[in-house]
Amino acid sequence: MEVVLRAVHDSDLPVFFRQTNDPEALRMAAFGPADPADRDAFEARWKRIRSSADVARTVLADGDVVGSAAVYGEPGEREVTYWVDRAYWGRGVATAALRGLLAEVPERPLHARAAADNQGSLRVLEKCGFRITARARGFANARGEEIDEAVLVLNG
Repeated sequence: MEVVLRAVHDSDLPVFFRQTNDPEALRMAAFGPADPADRDAFEARWKRIRSSADVARTVLADGDVVGSAAVYGEPGEREVTYWVDRAYWGRGVATAALRGLLAEVPERPLHARAAADNQGSLRVLEKCGFRITARARGFANARGEEIDEAVLVLNG
């Protein structure tokens, strides 16, 4: 399967909205929006992302839109995030997308966070060179409670 990144197009947004409203994926990601079904908030968030200095990309697998990947935040504290459609989990798409994003954004350090029980995401991050540097607790909107999270860093 060929995984590539490209700039986000307006036509990608409905796909992203559908993907981020998958209850199983939301639960696994844990730290999503307070109301994932709020289309106005979703649109406002993506408008802000696309007009900022953040690097946001659409993830394509064999030409199909299957997710997004981004680097955002202040210099020295920039963080990666990604979302891959559940139908593509376990197929190497997230790892390939993150590797592509890291090649495009060479600045280091980069940070990441993941629910401590999200073994799939932790595995992707570790394959791409991130290392767990701390543990924290945070409120997970998708689970309605505070949960453990892993804090990771990718250095030079």
